Amino acid sequence: MQICKLLVLGFTGIVLSLLTWADAAETLLPEPAEIPDGLQTVEFFSPAVERNMKFDIVLPSGYESSTDRYPVLYLLHGYMQNYTVWGRNLAAAYYAREINDVIVVLPDGGNSWYVNYARSEAGQKNDWEDHIIRDLIPYVDENFRTHAQKEGRAISGLSMGGFGAFALGLRHPYMFASIGSTSGALSFARTQAAALEAGITPQAANLPERSLEQQRQFAEADAFIASVIDIEDFSTQQERTPGGVIFETVGQAQTYDPFTILYDVPKNQIPHLYIDSGTEDGLIREAKELAQILMLNNVPFDYMQTRGRHNSEYWRRSVGHMMAIQTEVMQRALGNRP
Repeated sequence: MQICKLLVLGFTGIVLSLLTWADAAETLLPEPAEIPDGLQTVEFFSPAVERNMKFDIVLPSGYESSTDRYPVLYLLHGYMQNYTVWGRNLAAAYYAREINDVIVVLPDGGNSWYVNYARSEAGQKNDWEDHIIRDLIPYVDENFRTHAQKEGRAISGLSMGGFGAFALGLRHPYMFASIGSTSGALSFARTQAAALEAGITPQAANLPERSLEQQRQFAEADAFIASVIDIEDFSTQQERTPGGVIFETVGQAQTYDPFTILYDVPKNQIPHLYIDSGTEDGLIREAKELAQILMLNNVPFDYMQTRGRHNSEYWRRSVGHMMAIQTEVMQRALGNRP
């Protein structure tokens, strides 16, 4: 009984974190953001999710006038965020141009956690891992001058996106030179597995009700953000939340758990790993736990913690550090550094 109570409390913590992220997401776009230099939006059809999707991409200055190829960094957004947040609101486009020898791609994964759903409903197809791995990355490599190889590819994300980057990166280590996370919800799949093992269906958790005024404010923010996202049938938060069940069994959840699948990758094949978190962010516990595991197993990695919370102020500071390190890792892997 005590174990079940602890598991319920653990899952409740995840739910509360989701609400924190949602509140943070609602304040990220108080007004339309200017389109930064070098940023463009691309629309393409993704068979993995059977819909047209969009991503922002930031190209280096001089890209159009050169024939050079560039490494690519994929930055995954957080829960209730979207493909526009990193580049237009969280300074990723600015740092991309400052670094200037990297292409930065900003995908959209809705509220999917970047996994292939165990069961989709409402006529949807929700293979969000495949959307990134099988659809988006090949599309970028085919349509832009990239180094289409492991040495020229890195993936990172914030919060939900940090989990997604580590889950996808460790499931496909042959594709990435570096995996990164800032404020990552790294234990999401592990918590889902624990809930399922205790007989709890995670999707059935009840979120706290909003007051009428909170509902009104949320509806206004949702409508505004939907107009910015502008993806047909995939712009409001309801549309962006997949219909179905993310995991049906403990085993399914464990196949996406970074704390589990880390041991499935031979040590000499693990990509470079980067982790950071704010010291006032509750998710720093997960960052520290993973760092300890990596140290005990003698796995090289970069770790940073600085003052900050789980919010845009922290991410605007952390993204430049993360991008600089991962770009340097790719350039060294490509033989472009002494």
